[in-house]
Amino acid sequence: MDNKNFFIDTKTDGDICTLVLNGYLDAHTSSRLEVAIAECMSNNFYNIIIDFSNLNYISSAGLGVFMVYIEDIRQHGGDIAMTNMQPKIYNIFSLLGFNEIFSITNSMSEAISLFNKQQI
Repeated sequence: MDNKNFFIDTKTDGDICTLVLNGYLDAHTSSRLEVAIAECMSNNFYNIIIDFSNLNYISSAGLGVFMVYIEDIRQHGGDIAMTNMQPKIYNIFSLLGFNEIFSITNSMSEAISLFNKQQI
């Protein structure tokens, strides 16, 4: 694994910040995800979509980043929605019970609709 092979594309639309994860998320790269989520929050984006479509690997350090921020995000009326997970990534989330903590969808449109329903 090439630990340097990780980057995040950040997109904003309305009150939603989308982070598209690319490559390998592990102990060496998880700090980049922490910075990206913190930047969303500091810009008052508390509806965050994590797009896993280009993520090939996630370690426990990567998983832990989501747990660090979820409570604070929810206290601000937002949430983290996750989408486009490859089966091997979803299996890890499911095995650890993260699918009970986070909304995991199969498509970007499903993830966006979760936030649109919140506003009704």
